[in-house]
Amino acid sequence: MEVRAIRTEADYLAALQEVSRLIDLDPSMDSPPGERLEVLGTLVQAYEARHYPIDPPDPIDAIKFRMDQSGLTVKDLVPYIGPLNRVYEVLARRRSLSLSMIRRLSDGLKIPAEILIRESDSIAA
Repeated sequence: MEVRAIRTEADYLAALQEVSRLIDLDPSMDSPPGERLEVLGTLVQAYEARHYPIDPPDPIDAIKFRMDQSGLTVKDLVPYIGPLNRVYEVLARRRSLSLSMIRRLSDGLKIPAEILIRESDSIAA
């Protein structure tokens, strides 16, 4: 199995094309094509992390996204954030998340704590 490092955009595009071809084959992971897919996938991920980094989302945007995904309403956040008025303050960025809110949101809504501890884009003073 000959695999080369991904150093240029052309290498990256060729690797993506090969990954796509291998995915279409749906190889067993312990077969040579499966091992090639795994190695190429790792190389592609490393290249993308270096050249196309993605900033983590804003905490409030992450909460709103999870609400949308799960069909939750503002009232459904009361167990995680506190009284309804506090939920509205948090969602309107007038109040920061506390450590206990972060823990409850992370545990209950499965939002990674690393995202929730970030400073929101625009907390009003």
